[in-house]
Amino acid sequence: MDNQSNVIENIKTYYGKTLQNKNDLKTSACCTDQKIPDHLKGLMGNIHDDIVSKFYGCGSPIPPLLTGATVLDLGCGTGLDCYLASQLVGENGRVIGVDMTKEQISIAQNYEEYQKVKFGYKKKNTEFHLGYIEDLDSIGVADDSVDVVISNCVINLTSDKRKVFSEIFRVLKPGGELYFSDVFCDRRIPKELMDDPLLLGECLSGAMYIEDFRRMLKDLNINDYRVVTESPFEVNDADIRNKLGMVKFNSMTLRTFKCDFEDICENYGHVAYYQGGIHEYPNNFILDDHHQFEKGFPIPVCGNTSKMIGESRFREHFLLVGDFSSHYGEFSCDLISNGKYDNPSSGSCC
Repeated sequence: MDNQSNVIENIKTYYGKTLQNKNDLKTSACCTDQKIPDHLKGLMGNIHDDIVSKFYGCGSPIPPLLTGATVLDLGCGTGLDCYLASQLVGENGRVIGVDMTKEQISIAQNYEEYQKVKFGYKKKNTEFHLGYIEDLDSIGVADDSVDVVISNCVINLTSDKRKVFSEIFRVLKPGGELYFSDVFCDRRIPKELMDDPLLLGECLSGAMYIEDFRRMLKDLNINDYRVVTESPFEVNDADIRNKLGMVKFNSMTLRTFKCDFEDICENYGHVAYYQGGIHEYPNNFILDDHHQFEKGFPIPVCGNTSKMIGESRFREHFLLVGDFSSHYGEFSCDLISNGKYDNPSSGSCC
């Protein structure tokens, strides 16, 4: 068995047999206490306890405005995020879940009829596949067919992350969104730790060094991503902490879009007005950790931000003034006039 196959089998064993529920985790990396957004709390109550108790994640990667959308969940596990999305896309939407661990995906599949009835649907809008997120073609996900890709603390477990992101941008429609939560670190993990079954299963040794993540996206011609939330966490298990040394970890939720971005934020004179109409954001829309759009208030934005809101499903909820005919140099965050998010933690803009 080659090294990659060995890693895959170790992960399957860890999530399929070693872990029976969240309490078996030795760290909080794959199960942080990040607050569930208010608009999802009521939906959680509609999901069976077996799905909730055996689901592992490090964030809440469910973006707004999903009615009628096709959503793909990479590494869906027991299907918790799929069933949250199922309620948001509605009966005419579609949610696709894929996971390589048979024991996990079986739970998601076994409760499809239960959840359909619970949601009051005449037909189910979910489908679950046993497969690999590096090879979405094998489960029939076509080019340019998905509106939103989500993932919850899974991509760190993969041995070929570049292939995963390549597949994501293959299946996304133009203007489609990648919105995912995962574990990132402040340096590259030593090679001798990357194959440790415990560290890998706990979502630590496969964590992405944030600068390598940026470079990988750039290599795939995705030149901008945004940090939505970021929460540092401590590794409290002494043995694990001693193995890892001084590596620092963050649980992060990030978003980007399938758009033709420039590699820095350029100023074309765009001004954006949020017009409301998104249920989760009645008075202000939060794009990322330093772009908050108050309803009706003009906000200067860079060319990349104008594409994120003007070429995506958010376009109908914004008045975007300006085009790309005139260039005014590099965009400065000083131009963001609401002053609330002028110290971004990371990401490409500013």
